[in-house]
Amino acid sequence: MAEPNEQGGPVQEAARKSPRHREFWDAFRQSHFLPATILVILVSAAAGVFAWSYTYAFANPSPHRVPIAVVGSARPEHGVFLAGMDKALDAALVPHRYSGYPQARKAIQEQTSFAIVDVRQARRVTMDVSSASGASVAELLEQAAPAVGKAVGVDVVVRDVNPNQKGDPRGLAIFYITLAAVVVGFVGAIQLNVHVSSLGSATRIAFIVAYCLLGTFAIAAVVDWLLGALDLPFVQVWLTLALAMYVASTLFLMFMVLIGRWAILPTWAIIVLIGNPASGGAVSWPLLPSFLRIIGPWLPSGAAIGAIHTEVYFPGHLHILPFLVLAGWALLSTCVFCVVRHRQPRAERGSAAHEA
Repeated sequence: MAEPNEQGGPVQEAARKSPRHREFWDAFRQSHFLPATILVILVSAAAGVFAWSYTYAFANPSPHRVPIAVVGSARPEHGVFLAGMDKALDAALVPHRYSGYPQARKAIQEQTSFAIVDVRQARRVTMDVSSASGASVAELLEQAAPAVGKAVGVDVVVRDVNPNQKGDPRGLAIFYITLAAVVVGFVGAIQLNVHVSSLGSATRIAFIVAYCLLGTFAIAAVVDWLLGALDLPFVQVWLTLALAMYVASTLFLMFMVLIGRWAILPTWAIIVLIGNPASGGAVSWPLLPSFLRIIGPWLPSGAAIGAIHTEVYFPGHLHILPFLVLAGWALLSTCVFCVVRHRQPRAERGSAAHEA
């Protein structure tokens, strides 16, 4: 009689291998290789999403709901011109009629219109654009108006009644200084955790306030006094930038006490991945995709750029909403950080800070 096969069948072989696989998985899960592997996957995915986000917002901007002020009773040729402009802008033109030029100019100053179309003269249109309201929108209107006027037989005169400052003709300096403030803000908060994780909540907040005030003073001084790119209302812009940097810093602290080592992910998403493309700083909000256009003003970068932009170019027509948004983010993130960290046991608190 043949002796039984000591090796057994496939079932027995799988049973012997299964404990080895489980042992390997348990060892892998408890080692540093698991978070390192997850980090490789997340960084790779973040790189693609980062490229997609900025390309989606900036590569091919198209107009969506561009409000303009119309002054005068439009004659037939003026109606044809406005229809031609609307067609050239993919039906994005939103005209609002005003009884006189001063009222239309006030709409520009209050940032409810991007241009004034004056149709009070026969077979002539005067288009006053406002580069300070949005350089990308003004450029689009400046390019479209003469071509449409020539096509419909109307003389078109284009003027820039509210240009950007000479040191910043493209209107990008405010975007750059805000980007510097928010990125340095959460990087500073990360470095505090790396080097002095034992700091108490109040002490940590105090140090964050210190580097926010000093750092944004340096940003404003470089842009205004050293480079002369912008003539800033210095104190207002300095304090607004400081608030934006503080928000970016405390956002990281909030997520650190909530999710630990992965706090950088939501912070990066809110501040850089989504916040900067949606801010309206590089491409004006009427040219952004609908999703970014809607959420942009409610995120820290968009609120900061909106506030500083008004302080620099429309000082007599400040809007309260951007400041309320920044203050809301600051209050929320600070309260969550202080409350949650106070409730954590000391050992757990130190471990979360070390992981973050």
